Amino acid sequence: MDGERFNLRKLNELEVRKQYQTEITNRFAALENIKENIKTSAKELKQHKPWFDEECLGFLDQRKQVKVQWIHDPSQSNVDDLNTVRRDNSRHFRNKKKVYLKAKIEELETNSKIKNISDLYRGINDFKKGYQPTTNIVKDDKSDLVADSHSILARWRNYFSQILNVHGVKLKLRHPRCVCNNEVKDNVGQNTTSLLAGC
Repeated sequence: MDGERFNLRKLNELEVRKQYQTEITNRFAALENIKENIKTSAKELKQHKPWFDEECLGFLDQRKQVKVQWIHDPSQSNVDDLNTVRRDNSRHFRNKKKVYLKAKIEELETNSKIKNISDLYRGINDFKKGYQPTTNIVKDDKSDLVADSHSILARWRNYFSQILNVHGVKLKLRHPRCVCNNEVKDNVGQNTTSLLAGC
């Protein structure tokens, strides 16, 4: 423990006890919301390999059933059945993956031959990096975690408006692509020549 002491005698008072119970209930409810948001996000993000299809799911279900049967009755025939099903599953998955990879390689060759460079490099990067999961959770103003997309967008909008609006002054620019030093100096009122290069 970190040496912090609590006055537990206050919990004998009815009002303090009710307030404490309410606080604890709210905290656990917030944790449940986080837990549910994480589970929902995980289900949305859960992706099988691109070659994994309904047929592969059928093979997995078959293997699960045979394994459950083996767990209930570990006889030699069930062991043999389980090994046979595992071997068939591995062979099926290996063949599916091989067909998928062959098709992707042919697609990359086609992109290379027709000089479609952007799709070629995108495909190569997909091969090199694989699946890259992203997290969609940010902290709001109160340091609570926010997971839904509308709240995240609102949080970023508020954050950038606070950062970019210096002392409540909004920049009035002529063209969004070109910001000149004089415009920034006039609007912000400080020397920014070192910040803006190339204008």
